[in-house]
Amino acid sequence: MQLLPGFRDFFPEDCARKNYILSCWREVARRYGFVEYDGPVVESLPLYEKKSGGELVGQMFTVGATAEPGVLKGALRPEMTPPLARMVAARARDFRKPLKWFSVPNCFRHERQGRGRLREFYQLNCDIIGELSPAADAELLAMVIDTLRSFGLGQEDFVVRVSDRNAWTQFASARGVSEERLLDFLAVIDKLERATPQETESKLQDFGISLEAVKAFLRDPAAEATGLKAISEDLTARGLNGYLELDLTIVRGLAYYTGFVFEIFDRKKKERALAGGGRYDKLLSLMSDGKVDLPALGFGMGDVVLANLIDDTASAKTKMAEWIAKNHSADVYAIIANEDCRPQALGIIQELRQAGYRVDYPLTAAKIGKQFQNAEHLGALVTVLFGEEWPQVKVKTLASRQELLIEHAKLAGTLRELLPGS
Repeated sequence: MQLLPGFRDFFPEDCARKNYILSCWREVARRYGFVEYDGPVVESLPLYEKKSGGELVGQMFTVGATAEPGVLKGALRPEMTPPLARMVAARARDFRKPLKWFSVPNCFRHERQGRGRLREFYQLNCDIIGELSPAADAELLAMVIDTLRSFGLGQEDFVVRVSDRNAWTQFASARGVSEERLLDFLAVIDKLERATPQETESKLQDFGISLEAVKAFLRDPAAEATGLKAISEDLTARGLNGYLELDLTIVRGLAYYTGFVFEIFDRKKKERALAGGGRYDKLLSLMSDGKVDLPALGFGMGDVVLANLIDDTASAKTKMAEWIAKNHSADVYAIIANEDCRPQALGIIQELRQAGYRVDYPLTAAKIGKQFQNAEHLGALVTVLFGEEWPQVKVKTLASRQELLIEHAKLAGTLRELLPGS
């Protein structure tokens, strides 16, 4: 009867918060011209073993692990990029390029739990496929910035730390690191901020590189990190460049990234990364054995860390509460003061629901005072009382306490005036 560690129940108030986050994600993605897609929860295990690499492979929940011949092992999806690449590779000729796709799946990782880290989470994934220009990189960054701003977060709340993985490739190659060992070297760089200097120095020795050489490169990366200039200029034209910060310690831990990468953090540095992504220009070719070769880039944003930041930011928390109050309340609560009127009330309730209003009512006879309490508890905007006045009904706006006595046939028109946005 115990909830499994790292998983969540969504009681109504929790579900409302989740729906708010997913609703904002979808709204901004569509505003930027992205269309929604989805894939199966269970994917082929080799898909992730070959394409994602790194520590992610050790965090997967596997299914179908059996010795029976011919049974393909699967994994609960830990991320969406490999499934997306598989899907695009299968039908690349069917779609006009560039593709701008997004999804909001639940993902699973057998990670050590902590603040902002659960084993099941929801994630916004946005990808642009078939466009190599820096304009696509800038478009993706603008979208992720606007996504966070849609929650009431601003420049004082988060920063986008951008980097160029190609810069590290050039750095490592110039110092004799082979292509086969490049990912191992990048894994060391990826943990620069989390490891002690002694640990980093020890690992770098395996590549014949000193920690001081790495620090010197971080202080003056201009010669290698030239690919970010066009992105910066694009975002400057949009008025968004103030969110960016060059930080070459960002390399991303997944094997398929090829160039421009980024991660987003809260300014107070209380949380893990809010989002991360970048270019993976070779992944589709790898997925299709060279048959489909399209440049691509994308990002993922999890709901757990984002929810923590919303809770810690007054303006964002207020905006969420306002959305929940508006979208998870009743428009109308029917007060049945006279049970003889219940049949007539049910008919009108059904008509109002068919007209698009959110209507609730007492399923059994109850005192009038309790019915009004239920209306207040549900956040109803208007009550309609069916009682001795029938065929007239009494309409009450709960915020102003204004009351109207009208013929029941005029109820729909009255509600249109009282609830114009519903």
